[in-house]
Amino acid sequence: MIIKGWHSVSGTFTGVVVITVAALPLAALVVWALAGRRRVTGTAPAWAWRMSLAEVGIVYGTVPWVWMIMSPGGRAGTARVSLVPLRDLSHVLAAGPGTATGQVVGNLLVFAALGFFAPLRFASLASVPRILTLAAGCSVSVEVAQYVLRLDRVSSVDDVLLNAAGAGLAALASRRWWPATAGTSPDRPPPAPVPGSATPLTEPEPYGSCR
Repeated sequence: MIIKGWHSVSGTFTGVVVITVAALPLAALVVWALAGRRRVTGTAPAWAWRMSLAEVGIVYGTVPWVWMIMSPGGRAGTARVSLVPLRDLSHVLAAGPGTATGQVVGNLLVFAALGFFAPLRFASLASVPRILTLAAGCSVSVEVAQYVLRLDRVSSVDDVLLNAAGAGLAALASRRWWPATAGTSPDRPPPAPVPGSATPLTEPEPYGSCR
């Protein structure tokens, strides 16, 4: 690939993938730094790593996809809208296996990281319906932005459906690691028991004492 300016890197699928892979060590370093800072402030190590990994995972796994779908097309300045459910999807499927696979899988992955990591970080989002609602709202915002900015993209209801479905499937994949109870949250980790700190519920009275 001949690099001709920044756009040839940041404005192409291959370029964004290369940047994303190159940024992986930086993302790992940020996780380590955040977890270390939380441990210093008294957060239990398990919760510190869990929160840090989830936060970085949401950003690292979502920003590249949003960047790609927000990149202008060859006829920037135009805008197209499709509000009929499944119409665009049927056209994509009719275009052939290669095109269909790329389009469908790509749309499923846009908010997959959000769906996977958000329930791990926020106990209030540990619900598939809530993740579907959140992802659908984010997707609608992106589609509206595509139309307003006239990026030569099709603002389609099918994209919203696929984006939300991808987030929901990812949420199901991470369900085994969700907080066990609604009251357990990475924001309020349970205090770790300190050996030898337990005290009986009532203090035994001294032998021979009288009231």
